[in-house]
Amino acid sequence: MTRRVLTAVVLAIALVAPTSTAVASPPDSSDGLTVVSTSVIDARQTEYTVSTSALTRPVRIRVVMPTGHDAGSSKRYPVLYLYHGTSGRPSDWIGAGDALATTAGKDVILVLPEAGYDGDGGGFFNDEWNGGKRGGSKWETFEYDQVIPWIDHNFPTIADRDHRAIAGLSQGGYGAMHGAALHPDRFTSVATFSGAPEIYRDPVVRTGASLIIEAITVGLNGKAPFTILGDPVTNGVHWQGHDPGTLVENLRGMDISLWTATGVPGSLDTLEGGYGGISGNVIEALTHGSTLAFAAHLRSAGIPRRLDNYVFGTHTFPYWAQDLREYLPILMNRFAHPSTPSAITYSSTARAYSQWNWGVAVHRDATERLTTLKDASSTGFAFTGDKATVVTPPSYAPGATKTVRIKQLLKTSTTTVRVDSAGRITVAVPGTSEVRIS
Repeated sequence: MTRRVLTAVVLAIALVAPTSTAVASPPDSSDGLTVVSTSVIDARQTEYTVSTSALTRPVRIRVVMPTGHDAGSSKRYPVLYLYHGTSGRPSDWIGAGDALATTAGKDVILVLPEAGYDGDGGGFFNDEWNGGKRGGSKWETFEYDQVIPWIDHNFPTIADRDHRAIAGLSQGGYGAMHGAALHPDRFTSVATFSGAPEIYRDPVVRTGASLIIEAITVGLNGKAPFTILGDPVTNGVHWQGHDPGTLVENLRGMDISLWTATGVPGSLDTLEGGYGGISGNVIEALTHGSTLAFAAHLRSAGIPRRLDNYVFGTHTFPYWAQDLREYLPILMNRFAHPSTPSAITYSSTARAYSQWNWGVAVHRDATERLTTLKDASSTGFAFTGDKATVVTPPSYAPGATKTVRIKQLLKTSTTTVRVDSAGRITVAVPGTSEVRIS
């Protein structure tokens, strides 16, 4: 193991390690975000315009505080990050989604980040691929790596996994499940409302998702085809790395709720609303297929999920407002009774990552590939993929010695390692293998 690799892993762990929070008033510029302006809407709502090097233009974050919150109080609250859909804005959930009334009287902070530029098609919650050059708009970086710590540093949150949830409608439903699958150590609950939680694993869903994403990219954002994720045929591994359907094992131990309908007009559709309209009918049918495929993959993996598959319903706000009303009691119960998996499995196409305090640095060439850390606990783990350096959580007595057995095919090697001062063990993994620690 090189000093560079070990440094990368330790830094990755440090980036997601829990930190103490402080309440700033007004919110300061931190975590990569600069506050450009502040608009107080009412006693509960404030909207902040922020700029960041991750995006090409300033965007808005609306924060809704609990009813009767006292700025001078030391009380802290759990947080729900709630995303809008394609061509939407943070205010959609307030005006059409009845979110103020739904959260009234609930001890929860509601955070509504913008996921596009002034109502364009949105960036599908990904850092743009751009033919492998990257750059451009980095929505994944903004939504998950900047907004969340900025909120924790500036508002009275309970800044841990047990008190943080993520949800959204349509494209925002994909964004919620995408964030949960990439960062399962940050969220205890995830919900999608007419969402697209799967975009690649099922070949039929893949075709529909590709058409929708490219229509958004070209037709609404005015960008070249395949800007966001690349070509799903030639760049399939990158799609896999951002497809919750491929990454279902990452979600084990999380509370998962899915709402979906067929696109056939139902009881909440009206003549004035055009009974959902053609787009509301067709898009709901597409997200319905994505949701059912995703639910089936969860079921096959033995991962519990809550599925509300109502026959009649369109891709419109009356249904999403109803879904949110149904989700809130489920969410508040989860906050009161959180759960953490005893062993973790995590798949990724990243070269280096940290999850659940495990650090992994993969030694490979420039080609993206999926690797998996499986059933990881203090007694060992399995690893699938290229050679890698794995750093365990601080689970052992500093300075102690441990026996590490690595089995690769028919070959088994045994070494004695010393636990570092932080209580961690560093293991050089030769590729796909099983590792036992005793």
